[in-house]
Amino acid sequence: MPQQRDALTELVKAHVGAGRRMSTREFAAVAVDPESGWAPSKSLVAKIIAGQGYDVTPQLVTAVSIGLGLDREIVAAAAHLQVIGYTDAELSGGAPARLIRTLDAEAGADEKARAVAERWEREV
Repeated sequence: MPQQRDALTELVKAHVGAGRRMSTREFAAVAVDPESGWAPSKSLVAKIIAGQGYDVTPQLVTAVSIGLGLDREIVAAAAHLQVIGYTDAELSGGAPARLIRTLDAEAGADEKARAVAERWEREV
């Protein structure tokens, strides 16, 4: 059974918004997909951190990775986890495992996610 969580939303919320590293306006200004020039609007960023529905696109994934200063594969794994989910086996390594550790460190993940991350650390 795939595990799912709003991982992309969690990544953005950990860094953007009131009391965070960047305001929605600052993030929207720096989160730009260099290939297409596309950037999320301030209102889209506000929707993301509010946990409202939004479309996940390749341009959004790239823009978020640029804006947060994270590897694109980590942000892509967050988008995959949020939209599709991962099986336990898929979460055992690579970008999905790094994502869970990143979410745990940056956003204060729940106990279940923390236990999974700790198990992976022991297995490595």
